Amino acid sequence: MRRGYIVVFGNEKGGSGKTTSAVHLISGLLWAGFRVASLDLDGRQQSLTRYLENRAATAAAEGVDLLCPTHEVITASTADSARQARREDTMALAERLSRLAAAHDFVVIDCPGSDAHLSRAAHRVADTLVTPINDSLLDLDMVVRLDAAGKTFVAPGAYAVMVVEQRRARLARGGAGMDWIVLRNRMSPLGSRNSTMIGETLDRLSAVVGCRIARGVRDRVIYRQLFLRGLTVLDLTREPAKGKRPASAETEASLAAARDEVRHLLDDLWLPSLSRRLGRL
Repeated sequence: MRRGYIVVFGNEKGGSGKTTSAVHLISGLLWAGFRVASLDLDGRQQSLTRYLENRAATAAAEGVDLLCPTHEVITASTADSARQARREDTMALAERLSRLAAAHDFVVIDCPGSDAHLSRAAHRVADTLVTPINDSLLDLDMVVRLDAAGKTFVAPGAYAVMVVEQRRARLARGGAGMDWIVLRNRMSPLGSRNSTMIGETLDRLSAVVGCRIARGVRDRVIYRQLFLRGLTVLDLTREPAKGKRPASAETEASLAAARDEVRHLLDDLWLPSLSRRLGRL
């Protein structure tokens, strides 16, 4: 049976731009002509679900032709027994993935910003794992342990250790390798001491655990504006959505910069057949 490619967005810290990155990938894949499904594993906050609900509402209310994925939510088990809860979570994820991956080219999974069994199970099945982090020492601490001066790489952080464990478990069960990408969102200005130090530290992490480092999205007002309407910068360059841009959107030059930023992000993910279709976006 043909199996869809699974992309997981994971990070144990919130506020890193995980959902923004995920929804722009979903939009890009849809506009590129792929069949896309999405899974929200954060049953409490459901940021991805709310974003896609806003998208469907905008399409209906404003007559905008927006492509939407097949979307589902998985809520963590509430069984009294921890063992039973883990078993139910694993079975729920396996059932959804079996069904969705059989009917779609890609399945994009948004994990909660915490360490939970359901999230670990998703990491274990990822063909590509994307871990967005902000350019800050607080975010960096999840993936890297530094010395007290904050300058010397000591060891992989708790989250990085978990990813390595799940990758090994995946290989032990006969799965293919996992492409792990640490995505630098909201980067400091180029040439700043903080940005340079974080870049050098992540390069060291890459050499130790085998992840790739890519540049994500900056902290732009337009990304926050688009949430309530469920839009992405890729939608705003297409008809008829581009005639319905937010009145307070930055400038045409800023929108173009954001669009190019997202296209570079999608290209850097190295997903099957996507690079060949970027010209459609």
